[in-house]
Amino acid sequence: MKDSMKEVFRKRIVLFLQKAGKKCMLYRQLEAKCHVKGKDYVFFKEALDELKKQGIVAENRRGLYLTSSVGAYSAQVARINKTFGFITRFDDNTEVFVPGKYLMGAMPGDVVLAKPIPSRQGGAEGEVIKILEEAKAQFTGVVLKENDKFFILPDSILKSPIALERPNGANVGDKVLAEICHRGTRHSEHTARVVSSYGSSMKASACAQSVLELHGICPEFPFEVSDEAKRIEHKGISEAEISSREDLRDMIIFTIDGADTKDIDDAISLSKEEDCYKLGVHIADVSYYVKPKSALDNEAFDRGTSVYYADRVVPMLPKELSNGICSLNPNEDRLAFSCLMDISFDGKLLGYDFKKTVIRSRIKGVYSEINKILDNEETEEIREKYKDVRDTILLMEELASILTANKIKRGAPQIETPESKLVISEDDICIDVKTKERGKSELIIEEFMLMANQSAANFGKLNEIPFVYRIHEEPMPEKVSTLISNLDRMGIKYPHFDEIKPYHIAQIIEKQRGTDMFPVINNMALRSMAKAKYSTDPVGHFGLVLSDYAHFTSPIRRYPDLTIHRIMSDMLSGTPAELIKKKYTEFANVSANHSTDAELTAMTCERECEDCYKAEYMTSHIGEEFDAVIVSVTDYGFYISLDNTVEGLVHIETLGNGTYDYDGFITLTECLSGKRYRVGDKIRVKCVKADVSGGKVDFSLA
Repeated sequence: MKDSMKEVFRKRIVLFLQKAGKKCMLYRQLEAKCHVKGKDYVFFKEALDELKKQGIVAENRRGLYLTSSVGAYSAQVARINKTFGFITRFDDNTEVFVPGKYLMGAMPGDVVLAKPIPSRQGGAEGEVIKILEEAKAQFTGVVLKENDKFFILPDSILKSPIALERPNGANVGDKVLAEICHRGTRHSEHTARVVSSYGSSMKASACAQSVLELHGICPEFPFEVSDEAKRIEHKGISEAEISSREDLRDMIIFTIDGADTKDIDDAISLSKEEDCYKLGVHIADVSYYVKPKSALDNEAFDRGTSVYYADRVVPMLPKELSNGICSLNPNEDRLAFSCLMDISFDGKLLGYDFKKTVIRSRIKGVYSEINKILDNEETEEIREKYKDVRDTILLMEELASILTANKIKRGAPQIETPESKLVISEDDICIDVKTKERGKSELIIEEFMLMANQSAANFGKLNEIPFVYRIHEEPMPEKVSTLISNLDRMGIKYPHFDEIKPYHIAQIIEKQRGTDMFPVINNMALRSMAKAKYSTDPVGHFGLVLSDYAHFTSPIRRYPDLTIHRIMSDMLSGTPAELIKKKYTEFANVSANHSTDAELTAMTCERECEDCYKAEYMTSHIGEEFDAVIVSVTDYGFYISLDNTVEGLVHIETLGNGTYDYDGFITLTECLSGKRYRVGDKIRVKCVKADVSGGKVDFSLA
């Protein structure tokens, strides 16, 4: 009886609000239209409450209405900052801009009902009209105290402090992770409680800890995972397992990594025969140790990737594996998954063979030391260390130069992605920021890994088995349009095309290489490209101009690599392809999607941590002047980059009196004087503020 009466009123409510269209109906009017009498009121109210909860009906100060009548749609809050936010529609995945006053206090992760509003900038804009599901709204910030009341000033999501219900032992000035414990209809009406406190917000290491926890990245492993790893390391490698593999311990194989690298997952062998080069890329056989559905495997899947920041790493696997029995340490027997390739003298892949092997690395090679050998600058100590592999190193340079030339010939854009090197003191303070140098040996290893990754992808495609590919799709048309518009405005010539190809991007970059504009154009080209991701569909790699590409070479630190190792191992052991399809199709899909998400989270986390350390470094350089280049322009100022990769904002308020016009692309112009600030301009700036907690640095003109 109750359910049937409620259903009657649901239908009546929808019917009469439908007839009202965009006109709102007052509660009492709707009640009268639905003929609510006496004890029926409770059924009417329950029906209306359900419709509102489901987002079918909404209410504002003018009354009730059907959300469909105003073009409403459901979406998830993607991110918010101090004055606006973005929501992602569920129906078409479109990202919609929402001004701060129209967010209704929504927080990242919330599921909301929104409606379109007139756009001020041409893109899609919306207004949140109801919060359907509240997420666990956590954020980082700094504890404040005013008039005996505690507040937390969020690092990024809000511009105003939020009242703190429970400091939970946090002190004023501490960096904390907090969560909303009471929601208001505006962000300023929320209250929060402290979840974790990390110490002074002036310490980058404390701020980095909060970033890790906010993103769900835990430096510690659960007991059962660590225990399993310890048992595996203690067990060691059995003679039976060694005898079942191809023994390559007599082959000249060695590793090349950074001096501080402990998780060594790849080694190289190379020889030159009468008809081809014989290149071996030998990868730690992690899949032998990490079995499906084990505690180790479940944890590795959840993490998806190792996270690297400053001088630290949060590994995907416990150190007993990542730095221990899986790591290809010198002069120790190690189980490997080897990709043995034949490469023609002009750099073409003639064939490959994947084998389970046992290897013994001769030397832990170091990039900087091998670069000195290749530049004829080695010391006697370096010469002695590498005397047994020197000929191989020179042969590696020979082959890599051929492979690099081929990559350029096929039109792969040589986009540079500057990386920062943070120098951390014994007191755990960032004392210097430098640009990480990439020498010849880094490029050699990159080329050899590309060859192995191509071979692995080709193996998956030819055998028609479930696989995880590393794909890079064509740039989105709107991003290409933005790139072309910016080049036009800067007066930079570019090749004309109907459909963009990799070599078009390459030509744009190469025309500017060696000029003052190169860093800017390089950055613009990079921003125009799609983000690489993992997929079970082998669509190829736009940026590398390869039809076959996967990630095979880092199973210690990337789960997709471990995924394909597992699939390939079954194939090589003789498991029929049909059985592999049944066993791995769903797993490959889940792994690809989750690994993409995990990678994006890790990249965001690494960038935010790095920003905190850079700001910490700049706190000791307040008032100092630097040469800089403008890298982007907004309506509130422009962002600059220093030679050491530190970036920051020159706010429009620091430019002096005047009215400034932003062209929406690359230029900010003072209307009266005509003084303009444009992307690519070199300027002199002074550091005026460094916010370690928020990872932000502010500059003014010097």
